[in-house]
This record gives sequence, C-alpha cells and structure tokens, in this order.
Amino acid sequence: MTIQHKEREDRGVFYIKGENGIISELTYSKDDNSIITIDHTETKIAQEGKGYASKLMAHAVAFARENSLKINPLCPFAEVQFDRNPEFKDVLA
Repeated sequence: MTIQHKEREDRGVFYIKGENGIISELTYSKDDNSIITIDHTETKIAQEGKGYASKLMAHAVAFARENSLKINPLCPFAEVQFDRNPEFKDVLA
C-alpha cells in the first residue's frame, strides 16, 4: 500500500487507502517556526495491528528530515513512537 500526502498552507495528512477508502491516517498542523505538530493518528478498527500507523509515523519523520522540520508529537501515539524509536530524536521539537 502506498502512503499518500495532502498538504495545504497550515495542515497536512499522510494516509493509506484501501478498497473502501482511508484505512489509516496521520494529521498534522504547521507553524511558522518549521515545526509540525502531529495531532492525530487513526487506523480503522478492522485494520489495527498491521503496522499502518507506525509506517505513517516513519514516513512523517522522513518528511520532516527532508524538509528541515521538527516534530511536536502532541498525539499520544506519536509521543509513544518517539519514546520507542530513539532514531527519531533528531526531529523532535
């Protein structure tokens, strides 16, 4: 499955679509100081436990690195992912 990305001036979303629409998504807001705040991650109940949200999180970290951004992990899932993955610390705001 391909991770897709939509972004506008102040918000963005990374998501994975299945046959019946979006099955997992990670949303963020952007500020003026090169920081994105991950405010929500969600995976449809039937798709939970398959690692989709973790893949979205890794993709968000790669996006931050490529764009010289930092991440504020407001969402509890994102916060836990930063705790579990010390290799993400370079983009932690």
